Amino acid sequence: MPEISEYGPDLYTLVDEEGKEQTFELLDVMEVEDQVYYALVPYAEKPEDILEGSDELVVLKMEEVDGEEMLASIEDDDEFERIGQMFLDRIIEEFEGEEEMDEE
Repeated sequence: MPEISEYGPDLYTLVDEEGKEQTFELLDVMEVEDQVYYALVPYAEKPEDILEGSDELVVLKMEEVDGEEMLASIEDDDEFERIGQMFLDRIIEEFEGEEEMDEE
């Protein structure tokens, strides 16, 4: 599943419904009510590609299928909105904390 590097990003290569592979970078992982959720963004190798890329935040959850763990879409709209907002709040809080440290 993840390609973990001590010095680089945690990358996940996911396959969509049409069979197309895309690589995502893991931003955050959160456990809510015994369910694990992942926040990812499309991966760009070069910093300039990040600026040109999508600002899409992908929120998935871990599910067990046939005894194997896999990331899956969140089908329930209310669950998706609630978890997505929780991730956004955490990301904004982290970003604002970094800005405050830079100002000091």
